[in-house]
Amino acid sequence: MLCLLVGASVAVIATRGAEDVEVVDDARGPTGGEADDEEDEPLASATQRPSPPPIPVPDSGPGTFTTAAADAAPVGNPDGTLYRYRVQVEDGIELDAETAAAEVHAILGHQRGWTNDGDSAFELVADDETDLNVIIATPGTVDELCGRWGLDTKGEVNCRVDDDVVVNLLRWVEGSPQFDGPIREYRALVINHEVGHRIGHGHSGCPGEGMPAPAMMQQIKGLDGCVANAWPYDEDGEYIDGPWVP
Repeated sequence: MLCLLVGASVAVIATRGAEDVEVVDDARGPTGGEADDEEDEPLASATQRPSPPPIPVPDSGPGTFTTAAADAAPVGNPDGTLYRYRVQVEDGIELDAETAAAEVHAILGHQRGWTNDGDSAFELVADDETDLNVIIATPGTVDELCGRWGLDTKGEVNCRVDDDVVVNLLRWVEGSPQFDGPIREYRALVINHEVGHRIGHGHSGCPGEGMPAPAMMQQIKGLDGCVANAWPYDEDGEYIDGPWVP
């Protein structure tokens, strides 16, 4: 099944030149998934577009996918809750499935990632028996996949429904002007936010002026005085949380 950003809620990524996975206007689709949508007006209108992407971003693709090989050891607590996941990349784009999977796996296994909760574990697989699917696709294909669940990603954002995290290639390549860190950090935010939904976390707001923004905050909609941050946990292993946001 398709997910508009992970979790029982769907999150949509930002507009061109905007932030990718943190535009979260919890608009529920017909399946009860959550869509993290951006504001009605593209953030790019108020923000200078980033420099040209290192790889081309076609408007659409064939809608077929290559599944990455499962060549990584599981990460996290071996006695905890195991999430078997696969990474699929749309055919016809200049993004290698194995390269993308290695990056996703590194994010999930990061010391400040979700495995820090002491329970979650993630295993990269290449079969259909999964608890989570990360799908990276062109804007047009994302619109088609997410649209099947009543979500309008406008060619700009990501979505999650049920077990599927559908990542817009545009956001994966260009990032978001709301996030001033390296593109790899922004990709970590996208994965951590959506996977966070999948494992049961809802949205959070800014905990205070100058503090790190929670990974579960819809940072695409503004930081409210917080500092952009990609990780659920801080360097001391403390969960970065904030006030509950619907």
